[in-house]
Amino acid sequence: MLRGRHASLLIASALLASPPVAGRAGEAPSAADLRRGQLLFLQCRACHALGTETEGKVGPPLGGVMGRQAAAAPGFTYSTALAGAGLTWDEATLDRWLQQPTALVPGTSMVYAGLAKPEDRRQLIAYLRQATAAR
Repeated sequence: MLRGRHASLLIASALLASPPVAGRAGEAPSAADLRRGQLLFLQCRACHALGTETEGKVGPPLGGVMGRQAAAAPGFTYSTALAGAGLTWDEATLDRWLQQPTALVPGTSMVYAGLAKPEDRRQLIAYLRQATAAR
């Protein structure tokens, strides 16, 4: 019998394998899109916090990320490549970043293969927009 973390990971894996929910560009994300984005974020949370805390994380905090200059979160040391990239985190930039970070910023220290499916990236970005908004 699976318990605790192993059961949660198995359930999350099964949900991530389910087909994405369709949506139209420009529309507000549906509850289903946001749930899917939240599930997709499970792979991100080992390194990133949704708030502004950095303790115990190897990646920068994502709180307030939308509209922020790349490599600008206080209390985090970034790679020279990302610090010099001149990016601002908006939906289009995040989409390119999440597809393949090293293609957008060669030399970045982020070790992540990327999300191949545009629908997955759209749903994750919709969730990040909501979950990291300044409150």
